[in-house]
Order: sequence, then C-alpha cells, then structure tokens
Amino acid sequence: MNKEGIKLVTIGGGSSYTPELMEGFIKRYDELPIREIWLVDIEDGREKLEIVGAMAQRMWDATPHNVKIYLSYDRKEALKDADFVTTQFRVGLLNARIKDERIPLSYGMLGQETNGAGGIFKALRTIPVILEIVEDMKKLCPNAWLINFTNPSGMVTETVLKYGKWEKVIGLCNVPITSTMKEPKLIGCKEGDLIYKFAGLNHFHWHKVFDLKGNDVTLDIIDAMYDPNVDSGIPANIFDVKFFKEQLVAMKMIPCGYHRYYYREQEMLEHSLEEYNGIGTRGQQVKQTESELFELYKDPNLDHKPEQLTKRGGTYYSDAACECINAIYNNKNVPMVVSTKNNGAVVDLPADSIVEVTSFIGSAGALPVAFGHLESAEKGWIQVMKNMEDVVEKAAVTGDYGLLLQAFILNPLITAGDDAVNVLNELLIAHKAYLPQFKDTIEKLEADGVTIKDEVVKQLIKEGL
Repeated sequence: MNKEGIKLVTIGGGSSYTPELMEGFIKRYDELPIREIWLVDIEDGREKLEIVGAMAQRMWDATPHNVKIYLSYDRKEALKDADFVTTQFRVGLLNARIKDERIPLSYGMLGQETNGAGGIFKALRTIPVILEIVEDMKKLCPNAWLINFTNPSGMVTETVLKYGKWEKVIGLCNVPITSTMKEPKLIGCKEGDLIYKFAGLNHFHWHKVFDLKGNDVTLDIIDAMYDPNVDSGIPANIFDVKFFKEQLVAMKMIPCGYHRYYYREQEMLEHSLEEYNGIGTRGQQVKQTESELFELYKDPNLDHKPEQLTKRGGTYYSDAACECINAIYNNKNVPMVVSTKNNGAVVDLPADSIVEVTSFIGSAGALPVAFGHLESAEKGWIQVMKNMEDVVEKAAVTGDYGLLLQAFILNPLITAGDDAVNVLNELLIAHKAYLPQFKDTIEKLEADGVTIKDEVVKQLIKEGL
C-alpha cells in the first residue's frame, strides 16, 4: 500500500450510489487515509459522472480532509498504481434493466434484475467487461484488491477468479447487511448482540442466528417475522409476500429476500405482471427515482448523502465496500458476509466455486467460516443454481448459444419450451450492442426475422437506448 495515502478507483463512478461510498470513506478516514479517488465512467454517462463527481468533491471539502476527486473516461489512466478498485457499473444503463424485465414478462415469465432470464443477461453483458478490467489491472495495478458489487455479484466475482485468474477479489451485497441490522430488533436485541452464520450464493443464501451465549435463536426470529406490526427487513426492491412459516421452521434457517422468487414464484410473478401492465417494472420505477436523485445532486449546496437514496433499493452496498476495504487495509479480521472462494465452507459445492458466506476479512482477504452440509431441499436448490451459474459464465465467455439455452432450461424461473427460446432470442437482439461474443448468432436471428414483442422495448431500441 502507498505510504502517502490510498488511491481508490471506482468503475461506474457516475452511479447514484457514489455519495454513499463517499460517506463511508469519510466516516472511516482516521483508519483509512485516502489520498485520491478516481471516479471512472463511459462517455454515455458523462452528465451523471460530472454531477456526482462535483457532489463527491463537495462532500470531502466539507470535511477537514484533503482528498482530491478525479473524473475520468479512460480506465487505464485511472487504474495506474491503484490500491483498491471498486466496481459498481451497469452495462447498458437502466434501459438494459428495463429490457431484461419486460421481455420475459411479455411471455408471462419473471423479469428481474438478478434472477431468471434478466439475471442471466445482466451477467452476459457484464462478464466481458469485468474481464477487460482485470486484464488492465494486471498491467497497471497488479497488487490492488478488486471489491465488486456489480450484479449479479456472485457470477461476476466467480468469473474474475476462474476466467480472469485474479485471486484478490471479494464480492459484496447489501442483503445480508440488511438482515443483520434489522433482525435483532425483532427479538428485543441491538445490532451486535447476535452472531450470524450465512451460507449460499449471492441472492440465494440462508442464515442461522445465535445469541452471545451460543443459543440458537433462529426460530425466535422466524416467529417474530410473522408479527404484522414489525418491519421484517425485506429490501425495498422486493415485493413483500410472506414465506410459508412451516417451511422456515422445518429448515431452521432464514432465507434471503430473493428466495421469494423461488419459494413464492406464483405470487411474485403475479405482482410483477401487475406492475408490468400498470405503473411499470422496477427498472422503470428506479429510473424515475434516479432522475429525482440527480436533480438533488445538482444542488451546489448539497454536501451530504440525501435521505432519498435509501429508496433506491441497494442501500448499504457502498458502506459494505468501505468497511471491507478498511478491514483489508488494517488487517481487522472482522466478520462480514461476502462472495469468496468456497474452500470447503459449503461442502455441498466445489471448493473453487464462489459462495456467499460469513468470512473474516483481513489483509489476506476473506477467510470463510465453515457452514457444513445443507439439508436435502437446500442442497438440491443450491446445486442447481450453482451449476446454472457455471453454465451462464461459460456461455458469457465463449458466446455459445447452445450453452446459453442450457442455462435457460436449467433456471427454475424460466418455463422451458418455445417461449423460453423466444425470450432468449429477443433478449439477444435487444442487447446486441453489448454482446459481442454472440455477434454471429444475433445476425442470424435478425436474418431469420426475429423481432421484439414488447412495445416499450421496441421504442427504447428505436430511440437507440
């Protein structure tokens, strides 16, 4: 690490989350002596980067710390000699998310950012870019840590490890943090009064909870979750339909919020279709929220994170990144829930796969806590999901259409059959600007006359978005 202070680079610096990232670094400055922060984005994101960059500098100027914010559209310029690189980019911007949601829903299948067909295509667009970033890091900052919270975080992090051959990587998500912050109140405890053990995949994990005497209090929390007068801690972007209590009691574990898409697929699909036919999908709603946030960020007097950012759905992501960097830099060996190499923590999955588990974070990175075997139902789910992710990653790297079709057929949220093929083909065409690995396939589909069914998506494409 640089003795004169830390150089941080954020890829996707024009994100609406960046003010939260700045807040986290400001809060930890006494432990984390930052010298300079580079916010990197693409030309299409210039306006947002300039707005967020100016606000980030105002946030630092309001402190006694002399930290300089640099804005760049040249990734290589920014990465040189970086100590830490964080990634929070969205290939295709929010319009790509809207396509991911609306095309499956037009065929009566779930359209969601990290689950089902939408999650697969977000990975397909992101993986080639993250591998390019890794190649640049090998040349320009070979000792840097890569802290990823670009979704789908698990698949992106695994690609960095397996295909990029970059070991110094940790993936992050805000969902476990939300659980550890909100669940203690359900049983009359404070944050820090409970011990958590998480195991699974990103957006597909379970956890157990113990008190400070070692007593398992998981069932107490499950019982409290069904009190209609309490906040169950579900993320802002997930429709709140209750899990079947008998199922949770039987498994003696608490599933993450995203399990609703699998355990209550019917209700989640019905809600998504209602929004699709009404106020618009989550991506369309977030686009409006983002627009409002950037109007706030333009205020030359605003020098702190606005409360409205919590509506965005990914709150605490950035704070997790700051704490992870702090733990590595200062060898704190503190427990966090991260995506990291399994190494036997979840014995039902390969040792070299990426899992999301409780780990101790220090200068050596993430040291995962062993969870042991999962019961048959959870083991069955996680093995299907991990193998589906593995096939997606291979398809993203190779551009193999047959492999991609295999992933679609494996995915529990995609109804196998002709409609699955239609969804796959339409998504390929809708995202052709960001899928160079499928160029030949897309050209053939277009020559065969494949067209988009959804009118909103057709309009986005017509406008070049």
